[in-house]
Amino acid sequence: MRMIALAAALLATTAPAVPQAQQGPFTVEGGQSFASLQEAVAAIGEGRGTIRIAPGRYGECAVQEAGEITYVAQVPGKTVFDRAICEGKATLVLRGRAARVDGIVFMRTLVEDGNGAGIRLETGNLHVTNAMFIDGQCGILTASDPRGTIVIERSTFAGLGKDPTGNGAHAIYIGNYGSLRVVESRFERGTGGHYVKARAPQVEILDSSFDDSMGRNTNYAIDLSNGASGRIAGNAFEQGPAKDNYGTIIAVAPEGVKHRSAGLVIERNKAWLSPGFKDSTTFVGNWSRDAVVVRDNDLADRIAVLARR
Repeated sequence: MRMIALAAALLATTAPAVPQAQQGPFTVEGGQSFASLQEAVAAIGEGRGTIRIAPGRYGECAVQEAGEITYVAQVPGKTVFDRAICEGKATLVLRGRAARVDGIVFMRTLVEDGNGAGIRLETGNLHVTNAMFIDGQCGILTASDPRGTIVIERSTFAGLGKDPTGNGAHAIYIGNYGSLRVVESRFERGTGGHYVKARAPQVEILDSSFDDSMGRNTNYAIDLSNGASGRIAGNAFEQGPAKDNYGTIIAVAPEGVKHRSAGLVIERNKAWLSPGFKDSTTFVGNWSRDAVVVRDNDLADRIAVLARR
């Protein structure tokens, strides 16, 4: 019996090791971990899945060609993509059926043509929550998808617009998407362009803040470029002193009418002027042919309620 026990012990010490699963910071929920974000995206392919991303600072980027993918920071605010650009466009280039982004930080998204973005959405639906877009050119930049929907919740857009070379765009640029909804988000410290520029025919911008006190070379807080219906309500606007265009805070159809604006309601917002702002301005500039409802807003002195352009 003693010899049998010794033999068993010897076999145990000399048996080949069982291979261990590869470990990496990008884990497909219910599956394996990967060393690169693109590998994790490819593993989901045309299906539906969630990628959980470990805390850290990454130069990774990814292109999503298909499927429905959720990108989640394991610890919100601790997953940072810094100078990570795919296809000369963005950290995440999205052209699948849908994508969701939760708790991720995008920093210094800079490209030569000035349109570098944290997220470049080319088709499909997008839902962003608890994200930060900091010190880049664009936060979110989209193509057109009239059937698509975009929702942005509890996210921050800071230091976006023109880069030191003079190239740049807007904190958010939405093409001709079906609808845009922005809720409880913050826009601040813009470096050029508009804070929100949207060509969607249906918009909701609710309970958000637009702090232009430290902005420079900025334009409209909200630009509904071709008109829109919907609701802009419960927001706070501070008009800063260092603007390229200081005459209007919210612009309706300044680039020509393509969508009806008769259903647009702008209500219960608050707007004031930074101490260094020496001019007068207008809360809503309306270039459309429709009567926009503007009511119950709390506006400081030198802010006119409405002007037809």
